[in-house]
Amino acid sequence: MTVKHHLTDDLLMAYSAGDLPEAVNLIVATHISLCDECRAALGSYDAVGGAVLDTCDSVQMSNNSLNSVLDMIHAQDNQVQDKPVLAKVQDDVLPAPLVDYVGGGLDNVRWRSAGMGVKQAILPTSKDATARLLYIPAGTAIPDHGHHGLELTLVLQGAFQDEDGYFSRGDIEVADEDMNHTPVADISEDCICLAVTDAPLKFKGLMPRIAQPFLGI
Repeated sequence: MTVKHHLTDDLLMAYSAGDLPEAVNLIVATHISLCDECRAALGSYDAVGGAVLDTCDSVQMSNNSLNSVLDMIHAQDNQVQDKPVLAKVQDDVLPAPLVDYVGGGLDNVRWRSAGMGVKQAILPTSKDATARLLYIPAGTAIPDHGHHGLELTLVLQGAFQDEDGYFSRGDIEVADEDMNHTPVADISEDCICLAVTDAPLKFKGLMPRIAQPFLGI
């Protein structure tokens, strides 16, 4: 697998610094699990962040800081022991970060119809951004739309094409307020994507705008 479309440096740096919403963290982590180039770049940013921390001034800690940390670790250990051990799930379509969120493989995804054969499954994340799995039948077009904010789309199966290029497994498209596009799933295979948005999309057609509040997009 050769990944041709990558994350921006800004997103990688924000991920390294821990400054991204949960849904954006999820798609970045999933892309990194598929992309050697972005994984290497992230390692560089992590190294720079560690070097910066080494130069920071130290802070005086209270006398009972160590005991407090040890108590927290002990409490977490007890919680882990109380939970049943789950078998490690592997899936040909969903990388490991997504398997943890779905609670299993692709067969565990709870799809809901979004019209025209398209299905979606919204994943449980914090409210500052939304993550959803999209199932798009081969040859199907997503209605023409723009963006009120950021939209990240990572291909997990199949491929799609739009005004910005051709995207296959592992590729991620970064769209912002300046971009309008009409993604079309490749005719060769049904397309499954992970999509993350931090604001509603701007659909041009009347029917998509009517359906938008019900679909949460």
